[in-house]
Amino acid sequence: MTHARPLPHYLIQRFQGWRATHWAENKAWYRRLASDGQHPRAMVISCCDSRVHVTSIFGADAGEFFIHRNIANLVPPFNPDGEYHGTSAAVEYAVTALRVAHVIVLGHAQCGGVKGCHDMCRGEAPALEDRSSFVGRWMDILRPGYARVADVAETGARLRALEKQAVLVSLDNLMTFPFVRAAVEAEDLTLHGLWTATGEGVLEQFDPAAGGFVPV
Repeated sequence: MTHARPLPHYLIQRFQGWRATHWAENKAWYRRLASDGQHPRAMVISCCDSRVHVTSIFGADAGEFFIHRNIANLVPPFNPDGEYHGTSAAVEYAVTALRVAHVIVLGHAQCGGVKGCHDMCRGEAPALEDRSSFVGRWMDILRPGYARVADVAETGARLRALEKQAVLVSLDNLMTFPFVRAAVEAEDLTLHGLWTATGEGVLEQFDPAAGGFVPV
C-alpha cells in the first residue's frame, strides 16, 4: 500500500498560479514542446542542493537543458555491471539518444556532499564510512580528488578546492564512457566544467590552458 499523501496546499497554489500566468501566456510553446519532443542542446549535471538553480543561472526556458542532479554533481566511472546506475543512464540517454552538443558539469560552493567526503577522508565522519551509507559510498567517487588537495593547509581553501575537484573528477570519468569518448573525438560533443558561488554571484569555468578555473 502506498504511503503517498496529497500535496501541501502552498505547492498546489503555486502550481495554479503558474498555470494561470506563465503557462497560459506561453501555452503554444508548451504544446509544441509536448508534441515535438525534447531537443536540448546541452546536458547539465549539477548537485541536488536546492540553492543550485541551473535554469535561473542561465536564463533558460523549458526544453533547453537536459538536467541530471545528484549528490555533489558527480559522474562515476564507466561500470557496466548490470546494477542500478541512474547517473550513467542519464549520460547515456543524453549522448546517444538526444545527441546533445555539450555536457556541462556544474559544481558549487558550500556543497554538503563535498564536505561529507572531506570529513570522511579525514576520519571525521565514521557514519559515512559505514558500508550501509549510500552517501558515503557515492562520495567514494571523489576520494581521488581529495588526495590531490589534502595538503592544502587552510580548511576553507581545501573545501573549495575539493568542490572544484568534484567537477574535474567527473569530467575525467565522463571520458571513460566509450560513447562519450567517441562523440568527443568526433567533435560532436564538448565537455565543460563550471563552478558557481551563489552568494557571490560568481561563475567560473575550467580552462585547461590556464590549468585551473577562471571567471566567466
